[in-house]
Amino acid sequence: MNKIAVLSLVILLVAGMVLALPEQANPKADKGPIEKITFIHYKKGHAKPPWAGGGNDKSKVTCYAFLSKGAKWKTTENFLINPTNSQGLSESLIVNSTNAGINEWDSEVTFDVFGTGSVDYTASYNNGDYDGINTLSFGDINKLGAIGVTTVWGYFSGKPSTRELLEWDMLLDEVDFDWGNNDANKMDVQNIITHELGHSAGMSDLYEAGCNDETMYGYSNEGETSKRDLNSGDIEGIQKLYK
Repeated sequence: MNKIAVLSLVILLVAGMVLALPEQANPKADKGPIEKITFIHYKKGHAKPPWAGGGNDKSKVTCYAFLSKGAKWKTTENFLINPTNSQGLSESLIVNSTNAGINEWDSEVTFDVFGTGSVDYTASYNNGDYDGINTLSFGDINKLGAIGVTTVWGYFSGKPSTRELLEWDMLLDEVDFDWGNNDANKMDVQNIITHELGHSAGMSDLYEAGCNDETMYGYSNEGETSKRDLNSGDIEGIQKLYK
């Protein structure tokens, strides 16, 4: 009788394990397809992009926005910098400006959003298919008034907890704009890169007038350097995203 009791107990335990399996059968939640979102940063005075929100009531404005709710980096990835440009900008200026911009975002959170950058003169902007390579380079955007563009790949359509950033590619327009370092009549390299890196980290553009002091404000101008340093809304947003 004891053997029968033990055998029955074993059968019950095994059955319990089998019944529990369906709950763990697919521990990796469905993230949906890999998608891409492209942000174009315009010179001030150009029309508001069709995807931009509106409203000038400062009392109702939250001065941060996310690329997609919950979409952030879950692993730290390195990136490539191609400093090739037609304007004589030095490699050191571009690299140092990038590192300064990265430090602005990374210093506000405990997670390293960005990895280590390496100079690669073959790296190029990718707006085609996801390839897992993060890049920064100069070129021709071919859109009137476009200073810079950043394309971000990731999982954007699943539950917010499953959303994830996978790749970013940044292009700065060297055809229609002159670039410099705190020059009154030129686009400031660090200023624009810091803004574009915000997209790479998961932040979206802002177009409300009450948010024009934020790094993620959607327009820039020659001689502007205010986006080099994050403002209160930028900080609140990046901390909320990576909490």
